Amino acid sequence: MPKSKIVKGSLPVSSTTTNRTPVKINSSGTPLWYKIIMFGLMAAGLLWLIVNYLAGPQIPFMLQLGPWNYGIGFGLFIVGLLMTMGWR
Repeated sequence: MPKSKIVKGSLPVSSTTTNRTPVKINSSGTPLWYKIIMFGLMAAGLLWLIVNYLAGPQIPFMLQLGPWNYGIGFGLFIVGLLMTMGWR
C-alpha cells in the first residue's frame, strides 16, 4: 500500500499551548425528597391498579369511578416515570 507524502510545514503549528483546567460539574445528585416522591408516585399508581383489580367492586368510591380508576393508576405511575428523567 503506498504511503502518503507528508510535507514539513504544511500543517499550521501553533507554538502556544492552551492550559485547560477541568470544570467540575455539580455532582450533588438528586435530593432525597425528589426520590421519595418519584418512587412514591410509581408505587401509588401500581397499588391503585392492584386494589382496583382485586377489590374494586367492594369499595364504593372505586365502584363510582369505574374506568377512571385505570386513568388514575396509570397517571400516577406515568408521572413517577416522567420524574425519573430528572434523577441523577
